[in-house]
Amino acid sequence: MQPTDWYGSDARAVLDAFQSGTSGLSQALVRQRQREYGPNALPEKRRRPWLLLFVSQFRDFMILVLLAAAAVSGLVGDAADTAAILVIVMLNAIVGSVQERRAENAIAALRKMSAPSARVVREGKAGNVAASDLVPGDVVLLEAGAVVPADLRLLEAEALQVDESALTGESVSVHKQVEVVVGEGLPAAEQLNMAFKGSQVTHGSGLGVVVAIARDTELGRIAELLSSEPKVRTPLQQRLTRFGRYLALAVLGICAIVFAAGLLQGQPALLMFLTAVSLAVAAIPEAMPAVITVSLALGARKLTRHNALIRNLPAVETLGSVTCICADKTGTLTCNQMTVEAFYYAGQRQSELQAEGGARELGLAMALNNDVSLEAGRPVGEPTELAMCIAAADAGFDKQQLSDEFPRQAAIPFDSERKRMSTLHQAGGQVVGYVKGAPEQLIPLCCREYGADAAAQFDPQGLLAAAESFAEEGYRVLAFARRELAALPATGQDGDVERQLDFLGLVALIDPPRAEAPQAVADCVAAGIKPMMITGDHPATAMVIARRLGLAGDSDQSLSGDQLARLDDAQLQHALASTRVFARVSPEQKLRIVKALQQNGEFVAMTGDGVNDAPALKRANIGIAMGMKGTDVAREAADMVLLDDNFATIVSAVRAGRSVFDNIRKFIKDTMSSNSGEIWTLLLAPFLGLPVPLLPIHILWINLVTDGLPGLAFSAEPAEPGIMTRPPRPPKENIFAHGMWQHIIWVGLCIAGISLAAMAWAIDREAAHWQTVVFTVLMVSQLFHSLAVRADTVSLLRIGLFSNLPMLLAVTVTLLLQLAVIYLPALNKVFATQPLPVLDLAICLALSSTVLIVVELEKWLVRRGVIYQGDTLV
Repeated sequence: MQPTDWYGSDARAVLDAFQSGTSGLSQALVRQRQREYGPNALPEKRRRPWLLLFVSQFRDFMILVLLAAAAVSGLVGDAADTAAILVIVMLNAIVGSVQERRAENAIAALRKMSAPSARVVREGKAGNVAASDLVPGDVVLLEAGAVVPADLRLLEAEALQVDESALTGESVSVHKQVEVVVGEGLPAAEQLNMAFKGSQVTHGSGLGVVVAIARDTELGRIAELLSSEPKVRTPLQQRLTRFGRYLALAVLGICAIVFAAGLLQGQPALLMFLTAVSLAVAAIPEAMPAVITVSLALGARKLTRHNALIRNLPAVETLGSVTCICADKTGTLTCNQMTVEAFYYAGQRQSELQAEGGARELGLAMALNNDVSLEAGRPVGEPTELAMCIAAADAGFDKQQLSDEFPRQAAIPFDSERKRMSTLHQAGGQVVGYVKGAPEQLIPLCCREYGADAAAQFDPQGLLAAAESFAEEGYRVLAFARRELAALPATGQDGDVERQLDFLGLVALIDPPRAEAPQAVADCVAAGIKPMMITGDHPATAMVIARRLGLAGDSDQSLSGDQLARLDDAQLQHALASTRVFARVSPEQKLRIVKALQQNGEFVAMTGDGVNDAPALKRANIGIAMGMKGTDVAREAADMVLLDDNFATIVSAVRAGRSVFDNIRKFIKDTMSSNSGEIWTLLLAPFLGLPVPLLPIHILWINLVTDGLPGLAFSAEPAEPGIMTRPPRPPKENIFAHGMWQHIIWVGLCIAGISLAAMAWAIDREAAHWQTVVFTVLMVSQLFHSLAVRADTVSLLRIGLFSNLPMLLAVTVTLLLQLAVIYLPALNKVFATQPLPVLDLAICLALSSTVLIVVELEKWLVRRGVIYQGDTLV
């Protein structure tokens, strides 16, 4: 049970005990609470054994169909085909098992975020213990650089700042304090007297009592979301499942018709049974899993060269179906680095800091009034102070050099009540105090503007209006002032520094967009993809970044987490039609937005880098994590990792995804058209008074070589022109859309017509090799078809034979294998073939080439919009 009383009065008792020197739990009480609450570690979900993972891969309907085809092929006596199918299925199961095991590492990564050790006070003594040994009531010491080991109620805070960006998405460190009374219902991320497990101390020190451990922490709550959220099946998996079911039913029906037609013609029952079974095996594209796996693997390899690491192979194809990208702002669309962009001094806004006049004093204040230090020659410190120190250095104000010239004598640290910080520096025979803080707190303490004419009237309202103008543009604004003192104030009189100040200027900071992000957003829009921003940052800041990126227009508005919480599911789905920016949202709300988009029929890609993004990354159709600045949790929950944290890399990934799906679709188009040709040939021959055209061995051979090498060669097909100017495929679109089913039917009839015509011609001549003629025409026609369908609409002459060398090689090798079957005596016996005269072979090749001609004619008509308007044949 959660000890909620430690948030209130008992926290005061712990602090009193600490100050009296009797602080900390006794070892006996620690052991008692460890038994009561368990370890301070996220619960590990029991992993499925490898065998169970492996067996679960065989639930897919297409895999079951292939196993049935392997069994039938074995009954027919074709051991090679059976072995090929089983090898393909086993490899597919192994790959799937590995992918699922990697996905289970998401929870393991959450545990890594826990601090390995914590500094605690027990029985009045400070010491280090394993973070997993902490119990509620423990007193924990915090210092800069430490990772918070549990959820703490702060008892002391001295200039304490904590980076909670991994939990909240905020790019600015949060100032923590003890005095704040947290109101009921206030989100945990906004509790200023709390330090949350997994966040990092960036500045100052503190003391806190453990109030929540393990799954009761904010981090644990997110882990629960992540472990309970199911992964969505990819569009390819959904399409192939439907395809497998329809194909199995169609094949069974056709085989029954062929068997019955043969019996009616008087053919032997055993021959027709074997023929029907062989046709069933041939109709099942057993090379499909191999082709899909190779296509996805090649796409993943290509993306790796472009700094996109694919963790889940189907994600490559899923990218091609993405209709909406939900991007986290901090670290994804922006640099995750506070940057000074503008100044206000001498009565006007400035884009640069000058090294003269009043601007010189502002530069000195920016360089000196901070706690930035140098480590290994690089400045290190709180992000906002670091940004101002770097901006000052860029303007010629070097902190190290100025610190030697104006040594720091004392400092009044920042606190949340004063909202300002002061540093005192020796400047010759006097002391100069530099003060920075919130404009609304600092400007009223100023009586004049530094460097202004004595007669000039000081206008604090004008300065506050300038600060407000910056804030409305999404900037974080700090004011600077100075005061000259005759000597260093005595202890207890530090407050004398922060009055009668000379105003120096305003500094506007922001976490700016990545340089490449605007173009990437524009490319997404051009590709018909809807980009959206989902962030935990302030709405004003989010809208400024969104407008800079082209995500939102001047009249667009954001939707905050508070507003979103008041919407029911139907209202949220309606709001998603017009809203592109969501700000101040919680992890649960990010997840809710993704689900609502999916309910609207969108295929969602979610980008992010923080722990707070992990549940939505897992739920999204494809999760995309940042590789450089992302957390382990986000990377493990994602399907793809951007190694360069470059949002523009997503555009390249989408292009690759579309190309992969196109190539898979071309393979299906090719193999189903070829299988259709075999089916029509066997089905129509009896009705035309012709004998059974092919033996079972012929059918299996054609199926093996035409679906094998040429099928795999489609994986290497380059992307078609204009692939990124067309809209994404509708997620529920049938895989046979855009004229494919019509193509399969008429091309199958064309191949059957050519084959049966060649067969009738050979029989009419009483040629003993008539069956070899139809066997050859049927085989070579399919090779010409493979060349023709390399592009959906573009002519083969335009793309060229040599643009896909693996395909050219595959067709050549397959043709040589067929010639070997025709002319080698040893193979003649196996395949019941006879050598063809040269003239007959030439006629077979010429007849087969007509398939290439008619398919090119089809593409010419498609380009002119004459046929295949949508899915309708006109």
